[in-house]
Amino acid sequence: MKYAKTVALVAGSVATLGAAAPASAAATPTAPRISLTTGVNELTSTVPRIPDRVVNPVVDMVGETGASAREDVESSADTVTGVADAAAPLLGGLPLGG
Repeated sequence: MKYAKTVALVAGSVATLGAAAPASAAATPTAPRISLTTGVNELTSTVPRIPDRVVNPVVDMVGETGASAREDVESSADTVTGVADAAAPLLGGLPLGG
């Protein structure tokens, strides 16, 4: 009889702890609440500032390279258009009668 009472007491204690545990666990968050914006702001606040005298020449060089590439593409496109206009009109790779 003593064993049955001991088992009942242990089972009751475990049931009571199990019923109380979710309420106490739900009250406290397990991890800090961090949003993407907060994380990015934290990272950018710790990055050292690069002086403008270093950044500006690089930005200018990239802009000049982009402008030069655009001019080259436009020149190539004009050449291709000129060749296509000078060629006989084709339909499916065959010349049209004309």
